[in-house]
Amino acid sequence: MFKKWITATIAGVLLSVGGPAWAADYPNRPVKVVVPFPPGGATDVAGRLVAERLQNAFGKPFVVENRSGASGNIGVGEVVRSPADGYTLVVGAPQTLTINPLLFSNIPFDPKKDLDPIVMVASVPNVLIVNKDLPVNSVPELIQYIKDNPGKVRYGSSSVGGTPHLSSEMFASMTGTKIAHIPYRGSAPALQDLLGGHIEMMFDNLPASLPQIRAGTVKALAVTTLERSKSAPDIPTLDEQGVKGFESQGWFSLLAPAGTDPTIVERINGVVNEALQDPEFRARLASVGADPVGGSSEDFRNAIQAESKRWAKVIQEAGIKVE
Repeated sequence: MFKKWITATIAGVLLSVGGPAWAADYPNRPVKVVVPFPPGGATDVAGRLVAERLQNAFGKPFVVENRSGASGNIGVGEVVRSPADGYTLVVGAPQTLTINPLLFSNIPFDPKKDLDPIVMVASVPNVLIVNKDLPVNSVPELIQYIKDNPGKVRYGSSSVGGTPHLSSEMFASMTGTKIAHIPYRGSAPALQDLLGGHIEMMFDNLPASLPQIRAGTVKALAVTTLERSKSAPDIPTLDEQGVKGFESQGWFSLLAPAGTDPTIVERINGVVNEALQDPEFRARLASVGADPVGGSSEDFRNAIQAESKRWAKVIQEAGIKVE
């Protein structure tokens, strides 16, 4: 009995020492950061900012790879199937972590069980933008235009089930309007069709569309938060333009395959939280329309649970069917 106790004790000591010692050497080779959407969208923009910061902090490459398709499920699935060694991370968003499981019945993984939350990096409002030639300059004018042109107004979204899609459905429901949905594989191609006049309007994450807004190639009518964005304070909210209580926002985060060494999770979390206190990094986030969040991995886990409940209510009230 004593011999078994000694053996178990030694094994436990070796494990407790070996784990952190191995994690302390992290990373000793390039780390892959999967963005489950095409280049150019808000998730991609945020992911590259964070990857650059992690690379500078750790002194090893953090290589962004875009793995788009199936509303983000392809990229997330790739990370779920990867070794839980800290060398494959994924940039998470509300769609992939909280919305897709509510909309698709055939996802072969559960983000809440198969991924370890690391940190919520930043939050962003969605923004309602329209083609620059559309004869409207405010939300009330857009609502009236849609009602005066039944069946003619089309909206694009970055994918089925993303916050831009659900924001559009909320808008139609709350304003009593009917608009046709044209889904795309990412924000960038949807934005290109908006510029080309193939669709009339879309909700988009502010970071993705802010360059076009500033260039005057699209018209921004409203942000979807209850307060104006610090990154674009001249854009009014939907709430202040008569769509009372309208609130929707996106966020960007980092996660790893479930079972990743907690020490690695804590180290990455610490680097990101430190970056979020850096005025230069905060300014870079603000320049693309994002507000810093940060916090512990447990804070992030709790936020995922709360967001899941909120979007479940939106999906039910909008009558969006599970596929």
